[in-house]
Amino acid sequence: MSTTDKTDEKELGAAGAQLSTAPEEEEAGTVVPGSFGGLRKPGFVGATAWTAREVWGWLRWMWRQLTSMRVALILLFLVSLAAIPGSLIPQTSTNAVKAQDFTDAHPTVAPLYEKLGLFHVYSSVWFSAIYILLFVSLAGCIIPRSWQFVGQLRSKPPAAPRNLTRLPAYATWRTPAEPDEVLESAQSALRRRRFRTARAGTAVASEKGFLREAGNLLFHIALFGLLISFAVGQLWKGDGSKLIVEGDGFANTITAYDDFTPGSFYGADDLNAFGFDLDSFTATYATSGPDKGSARTFRANIHYWTGADGKKHKGAIEVNKPLEIAGSKVYLNGHGYAPVVTVKDGSGTVVYSGAVAFLPTDANLTSTGVIKVPDAVDKNGKADQLGFSGLFTPSFKLDSTLGPISVFPALANPALILTAYHGDLGVDSGLPQNVYQLDTKNLKQFKDSKGNIVSKAMQVGDTMTLPNGAGSITFDGIKTFAQFQVTHQPATGWALTSAFSAIIGLAGSLFIQRRRVWVRAVRGDDGVTVVELAGLGRSESAKIADELGTFVDILLVTAPVQAEQPPEETSEASEETQPEDEGARA
Repeated sequence: MSTTDKTDEKELGAAGAQLSTAPEEEEAGTVVPGSFGGLRKPGFVGATAWTAREVWGWLRWMWRQLTSMRVALILLFLVSLAAIPGSLIPQTSTNAVKAQDFTDAHPTVAPLYEKLGLFHVYSSVWFSAIYILLFVSLAGCIIPRSWQFVGQLRSKPPAAPRNLTRLPAYATWRTPAEPDEVLESAQSALRRRRFRTARAGTAVASEKGFLREAGNLLFHIALFGLLISFAVGQLWKGDGSKLIVEGDGFANTITAYDDFTPGSFYGADDLNAFGFDLDSFTATYATSGPDKGSARTFRANIHYWTGADGKKHKGAIEVNKPLEIAGSKVYLNGHGYAPVVTVKDGSGTVVYSGAVAFLPTDANLTSTGVIKVPDAVDKNGKADQLGFSGLFTPSFKLDSTLGPISVFPALANPALILTAYHGDLGVDSGLPQNVYQLDTKNLKQFKDSKGNIVSKAMQVGDTMTLPNGAGSITFDGIKTFAQFQVTHQPATGWALTSAFSAIIGLAGSLFIQRRRVWVRAVRGDDGVTVVELAGLGRSESAKIADELGTFVDILLVTAPVQAEQPPEETSEASEETQPEDEGARA
């Protein structure tokens, strides 16, 4: 409540009170806790144990502080401030790989960040404490406001003050109309302008602008809804990614994901039954002009189904156009190429045949990848695992500085450049490995008879033969792949509705003015009715004065201004002076 509102309330009594539903706060300097006899702390000489009444006083004071608007704003600011490291520092809950890379790149500050919980901000103790306090503060603010607001809606407008001239907007005149006629006309005019009215004695009291407090309450309730939506979305969410080569499919199970991050209350048993097959991937690019090579169309053509025996439906997923299936959304995050190869070992047996995804490293889809063949043997039948690493370029060019690169993202001149290894891939050690990296610690590169490293740039149909009869690899063709993100994020609709409601509530609380108007009509001693109009707003504004002027114009139709008659002594004086004037003129 502002200083102006408090002054109005003291001077005008009930007429200036309750222009806001904000819970009243203690005056500055008032001793609230322990005020039943003053503040005192147990433990010093002469102190006695606290009484239950004093403990209750402290608890009541702390509750008032927690539910005050000042503390709520401080907590809201702290939540916004605490979200900054969650946005700048990689979070283990969303991307564990990036978080580990950050830890490896910053060995000095990473242990400190870990102790402070900066790698898992939204599940840390300190963030949860701020969040819960804000939650309780809003709840403690909304409930009393709501009860007060309901009470004000059910109550009548306060009676008119005795002295209306003290109000900021005031008008008066005398009229020959009857007082009842003036008050009936005033009450009718106020109701037409959606004022709540109540007639008491010689005055009509009216009030308008309750939507201001309704907007204020709506804003607080919407903010409360946002907090609930955020909590539900974090606790019951699930997020995973999957790379799918065209012709392959996906089923929504934990084992099918490349990586999956569940929420605290969301696990494998909560996954909805659905899946989809990637039929093909369509990508088009600008072929000329300054935007040459920029994407024009990215679309994954799929068939999806829901349930164990669900019927397949044709669909498409594009960038920023996810497909919603069984309560989850499937996003298209990226795409690339997967060379199709056939690998034979030293015995001539085909030990691998299929597509291998190569991950893009630039806008022209120059891609890197590895091929691991753990079941290969040499020409003597001895286990000798094979590994290949290299580049795939959809539009090959040999740059004098950069080496082999792609100059266009479409398949204009595809080439596969590989280097071969043999030895122990480390896949049998039991330790997890990155499928897109080749651990060369226990591997040796193949070399020819001259000691040169065996490497070859192959086009579709070419074969690279390994030395010493170790086998061969053939470049059979090219497929595309797409990178999908499957997200189960509940309460998004709640969050959107709450945000929209918060905007509406904030607009109402800012632009709607709470105001009161009183009209009094009293017959004077001379038999002429005296009309008084006065208005009061919650804050200083020209709107109440303009509105009062409108009511004055309306009432003047029913209660016109009494014409003033000239005094009798003035008339007598005029008669006495008239003969003198005539004599002078004669």
